[in-house]
Amino acid sequence: MFALAVVASSWSASAADPIAVSLGGAGDNMPIHDLATPADWSGFYAGVYGLGQGSSDGGGQLGLGVMAGVNAQFEMVLLGAEVAVQGFGGGERGATAYGELLGRAGLLVTDDVSVYAAAGYGMDLGGTGQGDVLLGGGVEMAVSESVSLRGQYLHSFPTQEGIAKDQLTLGAVFHF
Repeated sequence: MFALAVVASSWSASAADPIAVSLGGAGDNMPIHDLATPADWSGFYAGVYGLGQGSSDGGGQLGLGVMAGVNAQFEMVLLGAEVAVQGFGGGERGATAYGELLGRAGLLVTDDVSVYAAAGYGMDLGGTGQGDVLLGGGVEMAVSESVSLRGQYLHSFPTQEGIAKDQLTLGAVFHF
């Protein structure tokens, strides 16, 4: 209880200060996230990610993907478009490839963290040509002026007869 009172009484921060954890002594703060300048979300980017995909009929698959896109930042609003290609292995479907075209719209929670909604179209590139409408969202956090980390969830709605899928991606994005 005493330690909690010490931490609570020594905590004073403004919105522009980095988040810090007090270690108990004066001046002994350990920064958790501190970029010298706010992230600039506008411009081109490219990235890599790992993903897991599952469906009720097709089981689960793991894969890797690459993406490229562009963002435009308007104050706290972020708009963008992205193209991605993924390769999957495992599951009942075996090895497959999949392409996506997404639009993204989000808000900056802080200068370095964005939450967004995503919608677009996906297509099986492995032969069936099955198309899907994609809806979901994600969170992206800048870890330097040119690198961010992203987590994203998408649900697919088949445009013809097919299987709906859920997809989770985790990756790194490099901003130019």
